[in-house]
Amino acid sequence: MLDEIGLPNISLVKSAVQTELSNRVSDLGREVGEIELTRIIENVLSSMDLPHGLFLTQDARERFSMDIVNDFLHYGPLQPLLDDDSITEIVANGPSRIFAEKGGRMHRVEGLKFDDDAHLRRIIDRIGQQVGRRCDDSSPMMDARLVDGSRVNAVIPPLAIDGSSLTIRKFAKERMTATDFISSRTASPTMMSFLAAAIAGRCSCIVAGGTGSGKTTLLNVLSAFIPDHERLVTIEDAAELQLKQSNLVRLESRPPNMEGRGEVSIHQLVINALRMRPDRIIVGECRGDEAIEMINAMTTGHDGSLTTVHANDIATTFSRLETMIMTGMATYTAEDAKRLIAQAVSLIVIIKRMVDGTRKIDSIYHIAGMEGDTISTERLFHFEPQGFGEGGNLTGEFVGDGFQPSKVKMQLENMGVYYDPEWFFDRFRA
Repeated sequence: MLDEIGLPNISLVKSAVQTELSNRVSDLGREVGEIELTRIIENVLSSMDLPHGLFLTQDARERFSMDIVNDFLHYGPLQPLLDDDSITEIVANGPSRIFAEKGGRMHRVEGLKFDDDAHLRRIIDRIGQQVGRRCDDSSPMMDARLVDGSRVNAVIPPLAIDGSSLTIRKFAKERMTATDFISSRTASPTMMSFLAAAIAGRCSCIVAGGTGSGKTTLLNVLSAFIPDHERLVTIEDAAELQLKQSNLVRLESRPPNMEGRGEVSIHQLVINALRMRPDRIIVGECRGDEAIEMINAMTTGHDGSLTTVHANDIATTFSRLETMIMTGMATYTAEDAKRLIAQAVSLIVIIKRMVDGTRKIDSIYHIAGMEGDTISTERLFHFEPQGFGEGGNLTGEFVGDGFQPSKVKMQLENMGVYYDPEWFFDRFRA
């Protein structure tokens, strides 16, 4: 932001102001807020002899002060992006290449950069200090969560070859709803009606998708269909779910400390959650041997539990689940794992980020059981792309495939939840 002033020697002035500012704040012996800090910066600027030929207009002085406040109290040049609710993700590829995602599309942010890699490292260090994590030579990668719930990943040299890397996936202040999914053409009204009935009727469900596809957002939407009287336990690496039910316990895993001790894994938390008398367990993402406990829970009185898996299609979803189950239970064969999945899981919902940056539920599958040594599935709904409209937006239809999901139908009837056979013949223009 300071470069926008376009004046010589501005970095020297900034450095001098920051040094004097640090001394004055240190002399105060207490924390200072943004208003007081701005006042101190103005006093420092007014008392300085600026380099010959350097004149700051009132507008330039205000921007100058705000940049220093952001460096001193917040997240440096990234703060305006964090304050912009329309931006969903921010990445810094080194100090001078900053990108932001807006409306599902990533673009470079011109005129915004850190002074140098050391400046970027200071912001990474500040994030780590705020959440009790570190990113240094002995631990050059960091996953963290900002106070507002935004997820952060940082990688520093020598692992990051071209300078430190920082990725921030912003936490949505407003929880998306089924209505939002429909209005944004992420799903059809009929698809959401079916999923609402299935979740209320305690059908166990797995959401699958790639990075940034919207898995957690969809998990949030589906969780809203769980009746309030049920006891829920959520388990995540970094808390992102925004459930509103009253009988809720939220658990978060913990990495090892600087001495390599104190780690609490997702697997350990799932095992402990089973002792907490949950009606359902919701795991933010299954990545390893916790899958065996999660899938077993779905068959032992915790039906209707939910989780996500990193996979782009149904075949990869099953492959990843099988591998995770066999990792957690060494005596299981691939066929054992498949039978457990077929017994425990009712639905697989696949969500994708499309070529135009929008997210859509790509397909919904019903797991009917086993046919020989293969998991039998029926595709209930799918998105059918049909081209591009104005502004390059992808167009198409959400289509029902005409299959009646027998296992889901029986479950809903047993639970007294409405089931409409016409759901699966719907077509909806997206």
